Amino acid sequence: MEAGTHLDDVRAIEAVIARQFASLSWTPGTSADGDRFAADFFPEASLYPAARPAGRQTVESFIERMKGLAGAKLRSFEERVLGTRIHIFGNVAVAVAVCEMTENGVDVHRGVEMLLLVKNEGAWQIASQAWDRESPSRPIPERLLDRTTEE
Repeated sequence: MEAGTHLDDVRAIEAVIARQFASLSWTPGTSADGDRFAADFFPEASLYPAARPAGRQTVESFIERMKGLAGAKLRSFEERVLGTRIHIFGNVAVAVAVCEMTENGVDVHRGVEMLLLVKNEGAWQIASQAWDRESPSRPIPERLLDRTTEE
């Protein structure tokens, strides 16, 4: 982290990202926490999953989709942060989060999530989020795997 950054804002944004990823994790004995996941989003926020063609989803429709996968196709799902890059200017921020997803305890994938955040009434909230998965032809650049903040 560079000197002169807004350390409290950076920590708050990192907490939003960590909370979001943790709330989507589940095992055969536990459920994902959709309410906790949704709490960090602005009402009517837009989500753009990796599937193509790209299509907007609401937070609510995304949560419902994940509930449908839980226990059916995915008996367990864990997502963890590998690195972040955060750019802040005043009350707006862009965060790039590299994550690792483990499905059914064995299938490991990595992806990059891009978040647009707005600080509203003292709290950072996600206004929009889009993500894509790593592939052999599109590896995640090493520079995204560390924690960096820029103003």
